[in-house]
Amino acid sequence: LHSREISTFLVTNGQHPKAIESLRPVTQLYVSVDAPTPESLIEIDRPLFNDAWERLKYSLSCLKDKGQRTVARLTVVKGWNSDDIDGYAKLVALGKCSLVEVKGVTFCGKSDASNLNMTNTPWHHEVVALTQKLQEELAKITAAGGPDAPPLYGLACEHKHSCSVLLARVDQFGGEIDPVTGRRKWKTWIDYPKFHELAARHVEDPTFKFAVEDYVAETPSWALFGAEEEGFDPTDNRHRKKRKHPKYTKFDLSGVPTHDDDGQELSAQERNRLKMLMDEKKKDVGDGSTVYTLKGGEKTVEDASLMFRGLTVTK
Repeated sequence: LHSREISTFLVTNGQHPKAIESLRPVTQLYVSVDAPTPESLIEIDRPLFNDAWERLKYSLSCLKDKGQRTVARLTVVKGWNSDDIDGYAKLVALGKCSLVEVKGVTFCGKSDASNLNMTNTPWHHEVVALTQKLQEELAKITAAGGPDAPPLYGLACEHKHSCSVLLARVDQFGGEIDPVTGRRKWKTWIDYPKFHELAARHVEDPTFKFAVEDYVAETPSWALFGAEEEGFDPTDNRHRKKRKHPKYTKFDLSGVPTHDDDGQELSAQERNRLKMLMDEKKKDVGDGSTVYTLKGGEKTVEDASLMFRGLTVTK
């Protein structure tokens, strides 16, 4: 593939560490980290191997010795694997991964093979909050020091439509701090022609080594974390199904809407009315997320702070 200048993105479930060890360079190598504990890994992945947890940890530890871009890929499923952030941090630290991609699960409908429902799909702001906590936990391990301490990670990119956030190693992808915005510039994009050039040299001479930094490219401003575009490429056109638009476009920290579908600020009276509705809801379901396990193993999540999100108006 590389000889034909076709890039390679390989996603693994971390169950075949020997294959990862012997793998030739690929453009980007992923290991899916679906759970932070042995028990939750069995519950979520239903692995074939009895030693699945050990295989996952071994696979992640192999990543630190790879010369190319490596990614720990976390798929967040509310009610199932969204709690033990410290456990995730310890797993990521094993591989000193180049990137950590945190993405909300996409609900694809009911089936006999899945116990998921729409309440298990997190909102983008929830994925952002989880990623920020993960960054903090990784920083704690880094500060503790030692030979296995991970490098420093930063919030590099986000894509709201995909409900995903990217942590990146500062030493591999971090650039200068922009004096105007106060944000760090990043180089998380890939210079594909350079990668193919380096990969070809490696084929000709297997002793030739190259590193992540050798084929990075600058991240466009619209893709940076915190950008107004929220990851949407401004050259793309956005299409909404049946001309539906969000009823509310901004919320306060508690989840109460502050702006309407046109981006206009709601009156204090209207915000108070909505807050009272939320307070009533909290009397029923509690403050915060409550997980209910239903018959058949399905888990549903109730959270009053989300009651106004997802409401739409037709324009």
